[in-house]
Amino acid sequence: MAYRGSNPTAVWLLIAINLLLFIATVINRDLILLLGLQPAIFWARPWTLVTNLFVHAGIGHILANMITLYFFGSYLSRLIGRRNLLMVYFGGGILGNIFYLLLAPSPFSIAVGASGAVFALGGALTVMRPRLRVFIFPIPVPLPLWVAVIGIFLILSIPRLFPHIAWQAHLGGLILGLAAGYIFRRRERYFYT
Repeated sequence: MAYRGSNPTAVWLLIAINLLLFIATVINRDLILLLGLQPAIFWARPWTLVTNLFVHAGIGHILANMITLYFFGSYLSRLIGRRNLLMVYFGGGILGNIFYLLLAPSPFSIAVGASGAVFALGGALTVMRPRLRVFIFPIPVPLPLWVAVIGIFLILSIPRLFPHIAWQAHLGGLILGLAAGYIFRRRERYFYT
């Protein structure tokens, strides 16, 4: 697999769409109901399988997802290219949403956010570059990427600490990302052998 260059256009486009929709939902909160994924009415609004990836619940939610999207996405884009990055992003987000539909705590809960898609990017990068060192606030020392991604997934999956987080979407995204990372890493090894 050849080095793709450092053109993070796809990452910036995803961030821009997320920010525009965040502003739109701040202006009109009813958009969250129209674009968010709710199991009880999914068949009436099937587009929410994708649109909820661009809607966020608050400023902290969007900041965490967009910062992570920028760092994971920019690095991964250089490794696998824009097209593959978008496939991992949307594939992970959609699989995460399917997991949410199947395992939601209530059919009336609404899932929003790019976290499943971002976990897919993190999963792919974890398999491709597991020893990459990253800083996670507030830990003052760099951690191996795989420790950071798996650790954050496990912490965010504790319902008592984070009752309103859709761990199901994180799990689906992470699974897709790990599988995609495995495929891309094998191609990378084959290319250089």
